[in-house]
Order: sequence, then structure tokens, then C-alpha cells
Amino acid sequence: MAFCAKRWTSVFAVVLLAVATVSPAVAAEKELPPALFVPQGGQPGEDYTIGPLDSLTVFVWRNPELGAQVQVRPDGRITLPLINDMVAVGKTPTQLSDDIHNALSTYITDPIVSVIVNNFSGTFAQQIRIVGAAERPATVSYRADMTLLDVMISVGGLSQYAAGNRAKLIRYNPETKKQEEYRLRIDSLLKRGDIKANVKLLPGDVIIIPESLF
Repeated sequence: MAFCAKRWTSVFAVVLLAVATVSPAVAAEKELPPALFVPQGGQPGEDYTIGPLDSLTVFVWRNPELGAQVQVRPDGRITLPLINDMVAVGKTPTQLSDDIHNALSTYITDPIVSVIVNNFSGTFAQQIRIVGAAERPATVSYRADMTLLDVMISVGGLSQYAAGNRAKLIRYNPETKKQEEYRLRIDSLLKRGDIKANVKLLPGDVIIIPESLF
């Protein structure tokens, strides 16, 4: 009996050690702070970077024949009257305007160029990806002040078997140059209306939603 008691005491000690080892990791699981409500609309975001398949309007003041409505090709370039294969991807509209200005200066004096983004997709770094058990997994173009609720509405919410409160957000940290993982509580947000579960998103975020095990 003494041997059995000692054996069970040892087993119990091992279990306690395992719990003590695992518990800090669980407690340390990171969560993002709740998103702030912006009643008057979003604040301006960072300068928009043109991406493949964006639709642009290029206007040249007093020389409308030199402008055009163009779509950025998959290779990231556009073609305009007098300009062939100019790189557009990765530039802001202002930077592209300056480049077009410089190219047209060969033909006309001091052209005034404006570039307007009509329909945008953005670069991959400006998109948010939702994968797994969403109703319609998709890539969503980022907008200033976008939140988890905005994205979930755009993908039709969770699928029938989604485990929303086990969802994860993967975010690249440019300071540490590492990916960081955060816990999301999508069930709490969509099914129980817990507004504290609504978090602000950033360009490049990836949301992974697993399915329930049963």
C-alpha cells in the first residue's frame, strides 16, 4: 500500500508540474485591444499604393488626349498615349503623377498630371486574407479603420461548423521582422454581440478560422 501511495503521489506531482508548465503559455496568449468606434467616418490612412488590376484615370490638364482610363496590367504596368509600359504598381497616385509628368515633359512644356484610383485591389501587402471556415473565404482590400466586424460582414460571417472563438490573426511585425499570432473571438462578436471582441485590423493581416472538432 505504501508503494502504491508513493507511486500515485509521484504521478500527481508530474501532473501538477505539467499544468504549471502549460498554464503560463495559455495565459500568455495575446489578444488585441478592442477597436475604437469612429462616429464621423474613418480617418485618412496611409498613402494608397497602386496594385495590379487597379482602375486608374489619368488626366493631363489642357491635353486631354494624352490622358486615359486604364487598368493596371497583371505585370504592374500601364500604357498611355506617348508612354509605353510605365510601372504603376507600388507607387502612390502622386508618385505615378510625377513619373508621367517627367515622361511627358519630353513632348510638352510642364504638363500638369492627375491620377485618380477608380476601382482598387491594392498590393498584397494592403489586403486582408480570410481563410478557413468563413462562409466565403476571400481576400479583402484594406480600408482605413477597418475592423474584424467589417471583414466578417464582407465574407458572409462564419460557416456552419466554424469554431470562431478559436480563430487566429497572423500579423507581421516590421520591428521584430517576425509574424505574431493573436487570438480572435469571432463567435463572441457575431453571436453574442460582444463589441469588445471587435478589433482593428491592419494591411497584410491573415485571419485563420478553424472548424469545430465535433
